[in-house]
Amino acid sequence: MRATLRWAHSDLRAHRGEALFLVLATAGIVASLLLATALFGYATNPWQRTFAEARGAHVWLHTVPSADARALARLDGVSSVAGPYRTESAAVAARGTRASVELRATPDLPSVGRPLLTAGHWLEPAAPDGVVLESSLARALLAEPGDTLTLPGTARTLTVEGIADSAEPPYHPGDQPGLVWALPSAVRAPAGQVIGLRLGDPADTDYAVQRAVTVLGASAVGEVSTWQQARAEAQGDNRLLGQVLGLFGLAALVAAGFAVHGAIATRIRGHLRDLSVLKAIGFTPGQVVRVFLLQHLAYALLGAVAAAALTEGLGSRVPGRLGDAVGVWQGLPGHTLAVVAVPAGAVLFIGLTTGLAAWRAGRVPPVPVPRRTSGPAGGRLTGPARRALGLRLPAALVLGCHKAFAGRGRSLATVARLTLPLLLIVVALSAWTTIDRFHSSPERVGLPTSLTARSDSALDAPGVRSVLDRDSRVTAAYPGVEVAALVPGQTGTIALRGVGTRAEPYPYALAEGRAARGPDEAVAGQGLLDLLHARVGDWVRMTVGDRPQILHIVGRGLEPRNAGRVVTTSLDTLRENDPELSPAFYELRLRPGADPRRVAAALTSAGHGHLEVHPVANPADGLSPLRGVVAGLIAVLALIGLVELLTAIGGGVREGERDVLALRAIGMSPRQITAITVTATSCTTLAAVVAGTALGLPLARRLIDAQGGSSGIGAGIAQSPSPGLLLLLGSAAVLGAAALATLPAARSARRRLADTLSAVA
Repeated sequence: MRATLRWAHSDLRAHRGEALFLVLATAGIVASLLLATALFGYATNPWQRTFAEARGAHVWLHTVPSADARALARLDGVSSVAGPYRTESAAVAARGTRASVELRATPDLPSVGRPLLTAGHWLEPAAPDGVVLESSLARALLAEPGDTLTLPGTARTLTVEGIADSAEPPYHPGDQPGLVWALPSAVRAPAGQVIGLRLGDPADTDYAVQRAVTVLGASAVGEVSTWQQARAEAQGDNRLLGQVLGLFGLAALVAAGFAVHGAIATRIRGHLRDLSVLKAIGFTPGQVVRVFLLQHLAYALLGAVAAAALTEGLGSRVPGRLGDAVGVWQGLPGHTLAVVAVPAGAVLFIGLTTGLAAWRAGRVPPVPVPRRTSGPAGGRLTGPARRALGLRLPAALVLGCHKAFAGRGRSLATVARLTLPLLLIVVALSAWTTIDRFHSSPERVGLPTSLTARSDSALDAPGVRSVLDRDSRVTAAYPGVEVAALVPGQTGTIALRGVGTRAEPYPYALAEGRAARGPDEAVAGQGLLDLLHARVGDWVRMTVGDRPQILHIVGRGLEPRNAGRVVTTSLDTLRENDPELSPAFYELRLRPGADPRRVAAALTSAGHGHLEVHPVANPADGLSPLRGVVAGLIAVLALIGLVELLTAIGGGVREGERDVLALRAIGMSPRQITAITVTATSCTTLAAVVAGTALGLPLARRLIDAQGGSSGIGAGIAQSPSPGLLLLLGSAAVLGAAALATLPAARSARRRLADTLSAVA
């Protein structure tokens, strides 16, 4: 055991930098995997816990006031019914912020879909104008218990009595109205009602929706929302962040395993004589294997423990969503198991790759086998190398390129191991560039407008147009209407949008097909095509109230709203079915450089309280933490690449020691001999850069487009890094490799003649 420890200590002293980088890389990998686990738990568990505590409804139906809710209670599979509750659509304002809301008449605290109070108290008859706000709406309004809400355009006011969590979809400006629970006396102009169904088997949700619509009649159902949609809304971008961290963490773990395997294999080739001596003095094959295995397991264990300790101690203090995720995750039941299992799995994987490489060390014979001699710089010169020398190209350059690719098996393995982290870096940069594209060119990813304007009944369409036309920063205003439509089979609702006119068409961001120009033509999002199992060129039928709407899908647009379950046509097409249809909102396109928030404030002021203007939500706004994640992952991958590069340099220098005598004999100076090793390392790195870029760009496009398709936005959002950035990455890798190789190569070239003879012996 003492001899084993002395050998391990000697090897550590000789490879301190490599050991440090392995520890840091392992720590980064384990930290990314732990953060991915935290984000997955943060994305799913809080909503699931709220749903369970609130006995949430699996289906919510918005219907006309005359719909018979009692008939729904008799449906097979329905265990209980919430409501019906009368509803009123309104707008409320507080502290200068305005929001569209649904006032829900709730006389008593419900038993199904029960609001979970987080502040204040429930409604009391003594306060007839008191309301309870859903927590996401309260955050948007900066409202607290005791605050007063105004209803713009009216003299009515509401008093906030409490704030509550709900398992229903949260408030999203312009897409999802906020939920406000009120006493029946506060709901003065009900226009509909909402009914909640709690099912015995959540898997029967689609069937239950179909049966409910059949019983009530399609004309009585305005909108349907399910628990799956609410869960997806609650998870938001956290699940995507978790997927990115998990994917890159696992890929980096594989790259680290290959790097460790290559480092041990190279070290074994360079210490064959030392290993034979160990065998000769009594070391068994198992002891030799354990030397390498325990040594690298110690590196991996140190990095894994450090990552777990830092994540546990400092993870919740990270500002933003990552810190919130870790804080929530630490209170979940499976937290302790994950903290142990994830680092242990990473250490075991690295141990497996270490054991496979160390097994070769145990097979080294106790009698040293003479090394097979090869010509200078890697063996017999190839035809192209000889012709290059005949052209009087620098001998160091020619021999260096020849040395880089002389041993095909080893050279290809080295290039492959170095290619993997570079490939992943290219994928990470593509993700970064795609996020930047959402911010810099939103019109190319389905967000051609910057603001949405809505007016109340006191301001008619000509009045809205007058307000918008007076602001020179508004370059285009597209009138629009959005209604909920029942899909074929009546298992859910989608968003049917009529935006723009044939004279002033809406500027779609098309990924496939063409824009909708003629009658009954429409552009659909990927989520809608997947839901209906349709494709571009098909005709689709949907129901709006008691009126069927048949549209010809002529294009697929990038649609970030409503999980892509949106079909967009012109307002003229919808007016063919309903000539009295008037615009419910206006999509505003601004002059380049105009600040959307300032324009929104100015238009709201010009509307004298009758106009609600808010910026269009950008899905990339929630992905800001991804930039820090990508930067951290690039650093981890760079460490893994550095380990592999140091291994390649060390192996190349040791292999080149046999050629020093021959190169000196033909008159080459130490500087030229150094240049051979540096050139060989640079050529190997250049080959890895080219391979990593060539493979990474299409892989990144496929992965990003696959994520876009699964989220409903659709393929076509991927953006490759600029050629300048890729050139900078490649140049940094090649120049860094050359710089790292210069010092050890120079030392080897200037070694004493006796040392060189002993290395060859």
